[in-house]
Amino acid sequence: MRDFIKKYEIWLFLTLAPLVNVVVSYAYSKGIISIDVYRLGRFYALMLLLVCVVMFTKGTEGIKDLFRPMSAWKVHPKWYLFSLLFPFVICAITLLIKSVYQGIEYASLLKFNFPPLGSSLFILNMAFMGEVVWVSYAIRELSKTIKPFYASQIIGLFWTGWWLPSVILNAGVIPNLPIWSLAFNMLGASGMCAVVYGKTKSGICVCILQFMLNLSLVTLPVSPSLGGILTYSVFGVIYFVVMLGFMYLMNPAKNFKTVKGTL
Repeated sequence: MRDFIKKYEIWLFLTLAPLVNVVVSYAYSKGIISIDVYRLGRFYALMLLLVCVVMFTKGTEGIKDLFRPMSAWKVHPKWYLFSLLFPFVICAITLLIKSVYQGIEYASLLKFNFPPLGSSLFILNMAFMGEVVWVSYAIRELSKTIKPFYASQIIGLFWTGWWLPSVILNAGVIPNLPIWSLAFNMLGASGMCAVVYGKTKSGICVCILQFMLNLSLVTLPVSPSLGGILTYSVFGVIYFVVMLGFMYLMNPAKNFKTVKGTL
């Protein structure tokens, strides 16, 4: 059994990850846990699952390896700048398209409304755990045997699956998220994470990218509750298409080692 789990470790985790959120979401829907516990509890449950799986298969060295990319900070400043600005640029492009097609003055759409500190810290916490679980572990692990692009898109699908219970309950997420739009967003996000990680090997840059992605959606009127479902859907499609362009131009496969144990 141990050999089987080691051999199929990544697939076991990817199968269990969405199920864990189903359990936590069910507990919330039945009033067993509060919304405050639910918001972060599902992330902690996901992290705990990963730690248990990796501890069982790789021991303490495996746990250290999960967090090792978060210590890689010596990267070219352009990648920090890219991670900070890229999501806001995509949001700005989305709003420009909305302005042109709906005849709305662009300046009236391009207004920044930053969330309170508590909400920003929650988004940062979410980005950190998402980076460790879905990028430092899942994309890295899957890229040992599969090209990074395909690995990122597989992870993006499971990432979407993990979010589904929360979207269905409409709790702990941006309100009224369309599932297909969320899928485009997750596939694009997963791909961009793979691009940035492939070029930097830095979990910090990836964490910043994810933090700014989630922050930009609520800072500018792009989320369904602020800009409407169509605006968010256009954003998701643009993010995905631009990701495809970066994948083609930068080809992270050159930066990922595909031999197990060399990442």
